[in-house]
Amino acid sequence: MNDAILPQPGILDIALYQGGKGHVAGVANAVKLSSNENPFGASDRAREVFLRSAHSLHRYPSTDHGALRRAIAEVHGLDAARVICGAGSDEIISLLCQAYAGPKDEVVHTEHGFLMYRISTLAAGATPVEVPERDRTTDVDAILAACNRRTRLVFIANPNNPTGTMISAPEVQRLAEKLPLQALLVLDGAYAEYVEGYDAGLGIIEARDNVVMTRTFSKIYGLGGLRVGWGYGPGHVIDVLNRVRGPFNLSTAQQDVAEAAVQDRDWVVRCQVENARQRNWLATALAELGVPSDTSMANFILARFASADEAQACDAFLQSKGLIVRSVAAYKLPHCLRITIGDESSCRRVAHAVAQFKGTK
Repeated sequence: MNDAILPQPGILDIALYQGGKGHVAGVANAVKLSSNENPFGASDRAREVFLRSAHSLHRYPSTDHGALRRAIAEVHGLDAARVICGAGSDEIISLLCQAYAGPKDEVVHTEHGFLMYRISTLAAGATPVEVPERDRTTDVDAILAACNRRTRLVFIANPNNPTGTMISAPEVQRLAEKLPLQALLVLDGAYAEYVEGYDAGLGIIEARDNVVMTRTFSKIYGLGGLRVGWGYGPGHVIDVLNRVRGPFNLSTAQQDVAEAAVQDRDWVVRCQVENARQRNWLATALAELGVPSDTSMANFILARFASADEAQACDAFLQSKGLIVRSVAAYKLPHCLRITIGDESSCRRVAHAVAQFKGTK
C-alpha cells in the first residue's frame, strides 16, 4: 500500500452499505421481503414505456429532465422549476451533503435513521451527529439540542426507515422554525405515498426557505431497479444542487418510465390500499404470536423480539423456509427484523413460519 496516496478524511470511516439480501444458499424461489420493494412491481403503463425506450438507446438523454419534472409537478401541485431529479433519492441526499456540508461542519440524523445520511456526510468530509429517538420515533427536542453553529443539514425520514414511525406536521414545523439559521431541514419522503392524504411536508416547504424534500420511484412505483428519485425545495437550494449534479445523471429510459409511472395514479392508489390491508393483517397476526411492532406508516413492519439472539434465530428459520427479511442490527436494532409487506400469500407465509418458530422454542 502506498501510504502517500490517501482518500479525503472521513472516506475510510464509511462502512459499506449492505442492501437487502436476495438469495439463500440451497433455497430455490425464495421470497424477498428485505428491501421494501413493491410486490406488484411497476404499472403496465411504465413497463410498456420501458420496452419502447430500447429504440432510443443511441441518443443522449435530456439534461434538464424537463418532461419528468413537469409530470411530477402536475401530479403533486408543485413548481416544476423547483424539482430536481436524480439516480434515486440517494443521489439527492449525496448532492445535498456535497453542496452544503464539508470539513468542520456537522450533519444531524437520528439513531435509527437511513444509513445513507451518515455515509453521504462522511463522503463530503463533514461530521455525522447521531441523536437518540424516543420509542423508535424521531425526537424533535433531541435534534434541536444537538444543533449548533456547525450544523448545516438535519435529515429525518417521515415515515422513518426502518422503524415505520412518523411525527406530525406540527412537530416538523416546530423543528424547521427552531433550526439554526444556516441549517437546512431535509425531509426524506421515500415512503410518503403509503400514507393516505400526506403531503410529505409540502406545505411547510412552500412556506419556508430552509426545508427540502426528497422522494423516490423505488418504492410504491416499483422502479427500484431503474434508480430514479427527485427532490423539491426552495429555488436557491435547487439552483445549487443543479450546479453540482451530473448533466446526464438520468438516462432517457429512466426519465420516460418514471414519467409514465407518476402519471398512473390508479396504480398508486391500488398499491397503497393493498399495502395497508396486508400490513395491518400481518402486524396483528405477529402481535398475537408475541411479536409486537410499532404502528407502521410505510410498506414494512419492524418486528420486535425478546432479544437479539431470538431475532437472529427467527431470521435463520425464516430463511430456511424461503423467506428473506432484513436484519437491522446495523441500525442499532439487533432485536428486530424489518419485514417488507408482500402480497397476501407472502404475508401469510411469514405469519405461519413465525408461528412455527415460536412453537419450536
